[in-house]
Amino acid sequence: MSTPTDEHGKLKCSIEYTLKKIGGKWKTVILWHLGIDGTLRYNEIRRLLPGVTHKVLTQQLKELEEDGLVSRKQYETIPPKVEYSMTAKGETLMPILELMHEWGSDHQENV
Repeated sequence: MSTPTDEHGKLKCSIEYTLKKIGGKWKTVILWHLGIDGTLRYNEIRRLLPGVTHKVLTQQLKELEEDGLVSRKQYETIPPKVEYSMTAKGETLMPILELMHEWGSDHQENV
């Protein structure tokens, strides 16, 4: 079953659109850390997400950048230095992420 689109190909379901942008195992966690911790280097993000592979993290960051939620700044140094930060558009997701954090804290079972 596919979600209907309008005459411009735009998804009619806004929740599906949102999940398309921030869905996936790591995107919301990446956004959360950038929103809370501020600008982070690639390796700092990788340390915060111990279960993520290099390939997946790189892909998720690239998609977040393409969607205008994260900005990437590369410094021409040796070794190369790359920093990621949330854009103004990405920051508009913080209220949603804060509610997700609160809900998870309230309902997380002890594992």
